[in-house]
Amino acid sequence: MTFSVAGVCPDTGMLGSIITSSSICVASRCHFVKSKVGVALTQNITNPDLGPRALTLLEDSSYPDTQSVLEQLKQEEASIEWRQLGILAANGDSATFSGEQALGIHNLAKGKNVIAMGNLLANDQVPQAMVKAFELSKGKLADRLLLALRAGLEAGGEMGPIQSIGLKVCSDPEWPIIDLRVDWHDDPLQELESLWQAYEPQMQAYITRAKDPANAESYGVPGDE
Repeated sequence: MTFSVAGVCPDTGMLGSIITSSSICVASRCHFVKSKVGVALTQNITNPDLGPRALTLLEDSSYPDTQSVLEQLKQEEASIEWRQLGILAANGDSATFSGEQALGIHNLAKGKNVIAMGNLLANDQVPQAMVKAFELSKGKLADRLLLALRAGLEAGGEMGPIQSIGLKVCSDPEWPIIDLRVDWHDDPLQELESLWQAYEPQMQAYITRAKDPANAESYGVPGDE
């Protein structure tokens, strides 16, 4: 019921992910991003605890790479065969996993600074289509993730219509500089693209307010945040 893509931009240090599903509120429980650390995707029969746990392990020097993090998660999770997991570190290292109980047509794909995966897919080429689109794209990470997800949808997407979507990107601040969600909509990707178009021109102002409020731009609106 879900497909996703995570990517890293070595030039800017940005990292993030985009995820969509026929299930409601998919972004609230299935993708996790931490600045300068990495991205964790947890889907299929989802255990949201695995996302934050993966990022915690990724910060632990006892686990030198994403594969060792994945192996630790597999040891800790009693129901691992129902899970589909993806881990992408800030340095581009990655690991993915689909358990034997993954739903329907499911697949994984990895590329340079990108991973993609999905379950209950229309065909098994959807993750590879997203990886290819991401690798061939240029520009801001958010735009590249949106383009990659659209490529997955155009390649067939999942078996049913998508209803929810989320885009999350981290950079230098500890908090996500982009955290946009459409929790239920007949065309969630188009709605998310509209949200991004509205938010992008304002994004830098919010970052400046956090870092340098004395020189931050004001919109002149009562109660402006």
